[in-house]
Amino acid sequence: MADNHLAQSLSGGLIMLKEMAEQLPPSERKIALYIIENPHEAIRCTANELGELSSTSASAVIRLCKSLGLGGLQELKLRVAGDMRKSDKEGFTDFQPNEPQPSIVQKVTANSIQALLETAEIMNYDSLSKAVEALIRAKSIHFYGVGASAVIAQDAQLKFVRINKCTTSSPDFHLSAMLVAQSSEDDVVVGISFSGETFEVAKILELAKEKGATTISLTSYGLSPLSEIADINLYVSAKQEEVFRSAATSSRLAQLHFIDILFMCVLTSQYEASIQKLDEVRMGINFIKQN
Repeated sequence: MADNHLAQSLSGGLIMLKEMAEQLPPSERKIALYIIENPHEAIRCTANELGELSSTSASAVIRLCKSLGLGGLQELKLRVAGDMRKSDKEGFTDFQPNEPQPSIVQKVTANSIQALLETAEIMNYDSLSKAVEALIRAKSIHFYGVGASAVIAQDAQLKFVRINKCTTSSPDFHLSAMLVAQSSEDDVVVGISFSGETFEVAKILELAKEKGATTISLTSYGLSPLSEIADINLYVSAKQEEVFRSAATSSRLAQLHFIDILFMCVLTSQYEASIQKLDEVRMGINFIKQN
């Protein structure tokens, strides 16, 4: 009964496997491809059976689960089963030259919804819990991103400062470095980059680790320089670079969506105090609006 409930609430296993397949070691890649091609059979297998069917080993199956950031084979099977219970989806849709405006409206909307759904499907709740706990404990929080991700960092700052968190964000690389250079083990630094490869963000996280701060990355799903550096890895929807110019909009929404999730998790864990702070902020805004 519990497994059925989990299978309905977990999904994204096939998305994870497809995104990670090319980045995995050969033995783990063979298992990933087998599961992608034979999901119905795979979810009924033990680690030993899956190893035999994919011409690998049970230990390789366990390593694959670790590479995906999952708790074990059971979680992977539940996520794959969750994918199979869903009706077929169109996925991300590309755009064509001289696309009619009604079609653009429909496609942009569908792509945005898909990005949000995939972000929820690949959610690692253990990592989410660790990130929320770190943010709750943090003496100060610094969000940093470059380009479009800088907008996400600023949005995060505006949210968390409302509940009395000492929060900073700056698109200026040197200013951010100065702020992070003054951080300590009581602080949290969040690096935001959809690609997970932005040089400046990686350097900021490296500096934060040197200072002993807890580091969190928010990237698209998969291995990346940022995920290698950060203490806690958070992921948004899988990469869709092949989509004509639409990945920037979809990824931005997915990142904003994840910031909202973090904010609400922190807020609800300290509900009474947070509501009081929000009321104080609201009163302050109303005060300065008065003539």
